[in-house]
Amino acid sequence: MRIGELAQQCGVTVRAIRYYESLGLLESRRGSNGYRVFDDASVARVRNMRTLLDSGLDGASVAEVGHCLDGDLQGSAPCSDAIALYERRLAVVDERVRSLMEVRDQLARRLAELLGTAR
Repeated sequence: MRIGELAQQCGVTVRAIRYYESLGLLESRRGSNGYRVFDDASVARVRNMRTLLDSGLDGASVAEVGHCLDGDLQGSAPCSDAIALYERRLAVVDERVRSLMEVRDQLARRLAELLGTAR
């Protein structure tokens, strides 16, 4: 299938398909007319990429588990490297939340102090 067909089936833009290809996550061959041609397996691969990207991962992180993209990321035997990636990313997010809560608490204390002295 051509790039536009793949994009449409996966609900992404042609530009996104080109981006995935630039990361080495997707391969195409060139037809006799010079157009990119993708095989049917590319649909599952792009959908798996979207699942990871929609989960908050970036392209570089998805590239780390590129070998997992042909499998079933949601199935009964998910790729162990994808699980490890999710665990690492979750730890980063948890730390950011903790840090933001500290900032929020400091702001709330400071505001309470300012309001207390203004009255």
